[in-house]
Amino acid sequence: MPTTTRRPGPLARFVAALSAALLALVLVPGAARAALTAEPPVSFGSSPVLDEAGVLGSDFDEVEAAVRSAADRSNRQLFVTYVSTFEDPSDAGQWAVETAELNGMGTEDYLLAVAVDGRQYRLDAAAGASLDAEAIERISLEVVEPYLQREDWAGAAIAAADAIAEGGVPTAGGSGSAWLWIVVVVLIAAAIVVVVLVVRRRRKGTGESGASRPSLDDLRRTAGSALVRSDDAVRASEEELGFAIAAYGEAAAEPYRAAIAAAKQHLAAAFALQQRLDDHERDTDEERRAWYGEILAHTDAADEALEAQAESFRRLRSLESDLPAELSRIDRELGQADAAIAPAEAAYERLAATYAPSALTGIAQNVSQARDRLSFGRSTLVEAADASRAGRTGDAALGVRAAEEAGDQTQVLARAVATTAEDLAKIDATLAAGIQAVAADAATARALGGPELLAAAERTEAELAELRTALQAAGRDPAALAARLHAVDAQIDQVVTARRSADEAAVRAAQQIQQALADAQARVRQAEQFIGSYRGGVGSEARTRLATASAQLGQALSLQTSDPAGAVAAAQAASQSAESALSQANADVNGGGWGGGYGPGPGGRSGGGGDLLGAVLGGIIGGTIARESGRAHVWTPDTSASRTP
Repeated sequence: MPTTTRRPGPLARFVAALSAALLALVLVPGAARAALTAEPPVSFGSSPVLDEAGVLGSDFDEVEAAVRSAADRSNRQLFVTYVSTFEDPSDAGQWAVETAELNGMGTEDYLLAVAVDGRQYRLDAAAGASLDAEAIERISLEVVEPYLQREDWAGAAIAAADAIAEGGVPTAGGSGSAWLWIVVVVLIAAAIVVVVLVVRRRRKGTGESGASRPSLDDLRRTAGSALVRSDDAVRASEEELGFAIAAYGEAAAEPYRAAIAAAKQHLAAAFALQQRLDDHERDTDEERRAWYGEILAHTDAADEALEAQAESFRRLRSLESDLPAELSRIDRELGQADAAIAPAEAAYERLAATYAPSALTGIAQNVSQARDRLSFGRSTLVEAADASRAGRTGDAALGVRAAEEAGDQTQVLARAVATTAEDLAKIDATLAAGIQAVAADAATARALGGPELLAAAERTEAELAELRTALQAAGRDPAALAARLHAVDAQIDQVVTARRSADEAAVRAAQQIQQALADAQARVRQAEQFIGSYRGGVGSEARTRLATASAQLGQALSLQTSDPAGAVAAAQAASQSAESALSQANADVNGGGWGGGYGPGPGGRSGGGGDLLGAVLGGIIGGTIARESGRAHVWTPDTSASRTP
């Protein structure tokens, strides 16, 4: 999956807006959608909806009204933009982040960016948004993407606005009190309030993008204040760290310790820049302006690191504040996760009877892992309930969070089986169409005549007969068959290319693109699901290869109209990179184990569950609590469906 990024804070957005505003002065907008090839990050005007791709048409007013209505009733503002393709940057995630920066979007501002021709989209949220990464991801996949597949552009925006207003996936809650946690929470809250107030004071007044260039004096004052406030925030966080360790233990507090260390590094870099500004050497105005901007970027990054971890402990304290209700909620969610396992197991058995083990590598262990994680979740929930009754509310909150994550991962593992089944079926369909296309090439070779063409046609027809049989046989590997078909196609294509008309070549290229894209999308999604499910044990190499695959797939999607041959090459490269990522991730998980662990916490609680516990907590403490803002996605058009009222 694409590397997820947290949207930078307001100060970073302010600095980025300066250069973006200057850039906007020299950009010349296209006159019509047909002339558009790419769009840089866009600037919203008075409307939260921007349709640079021209796809909304008469539905624009309906979409705008729905988006405004959703914001009015929820205080969560969605911004929607449709462009042709993402460009400058071409990465969907960075494009969305820079658009948010350009428009000075705040904590409760959400952005749905859709590249219509590039078939990419991203639903973006700030790090401190009330909807967490899981909610954003589910809205993307379960709400937005089905509409995009039908090219129902208005429906996607309206559904996204409604889902965001409703808080994403509903969760059960409750009320109650637990008096034993109050003393610890008050101590922690006293310190955290200092950090939050410092950060929020910096954020006031930065809701608008920097449409005008600030003076050097303004930058000097802003940078000086930022240095002082960030330094205060780091000092307050160091005090808070002690409270966090006392409440939740060293293991849970370790990410906070790392965040403080990172914030200190940013702060040191910022002070070094300030020293350069204060020395006796004469600096140009542009140098001073650039260094002030870097100071603001460093202080903002320091604040973001601290705020992300502060949010993780706010989440734990929220769980701690109403343990009986949270224990009951997680018990219900684990029941729902349990109910998802049996259908996933049945689906996997059908897949195993149809496809080769090599085609199911990414989900081979999903059912057993889902059961293990469900078991871990249930046992951890029992431990959390025991800790709650014993007054160890910090341990209980950690247990509830771990059980919640275990239930979520159980559901993800189960859903991945169904997704893989859909992907393999799509590849089968594209293979069948590809075989027909290559058969047409063989027929063309026969019609053209000549010994060389006739011999090539006979070889191709023999290969195609074998492929047709293999495509219907049990134990097949669609990816391997696709590779064989590509080789056969290349051979026959070479001998008839010179005799084929330009129109025939264009049709053939389009058929090749769809086959290559379907294979690449399936492989990238399989690698994404595997790495997402086993993220506690997957190293950086596999993640890097997956990021490469995602970028190559995005390139293929953007080139499919303008450069069909380049699109096919990029899609094939994406397939290879995704396969390499999956192979490395498998090696990480099966070779190195999950790593991590769960040491004793306050009150003597010790870890249990072995590698699985380390895996789940590795995701919770190392990634899930420090929420991500969303992922970039691609979708495959579904022209069989149309928008429903």
